[in-house]
Amino acid sequence: MNLMVKRVDVWAAGIKDEPGGLAKILAGLREAGADLDFVVARRAPEKPGMGVVFVTPLRGDAEVAAAATLGFNVTSSLQSLRVEGENKPGVAAELAKKLAAAGINLHGLSAAVIGSKFILYIGLDTAEDAAKAANLLKQA
Repeated sequence: MNLMVKRVDVWAAGIKDEPGGLAKILAGLREAGADLDFVVARRAPEKPGMGVVFVTPLRGDAEVAAAATLGFNVTSSLQSLRVEGENKPGVAAELAKKLAAAGINLHGLSAAVIGSKFILYIGLDTAEDAAKAANLLKQA
């Protein structure tokens, strides 16, 4: 299996859980020129009235400065990999099984298929797990 595996920084910010909360923060990134590959937003049940948005990548000083103004920080508690390859039935299950067999516990996984390709974002708890997972997936 020919995979492209890349370590990525994921940025997170709190958002108000109200209409327009996400739109406002994404507009701020757009105005700074950000061309995001990945966005995940969800409510934060532990903080009523709030949500969280995760984005990647941020490129260049202007985007990073805008992100900081909007309340974004690099997620230090989450190490992330972007994995891309040719889609086939069961590919996510196959990759998850390989990682599990190597003793790697996932913090999270998000995936999508676009045309004939899949893209996975894998969250891991430590830099060591991320390096181990990247090496394993590059050999897949």
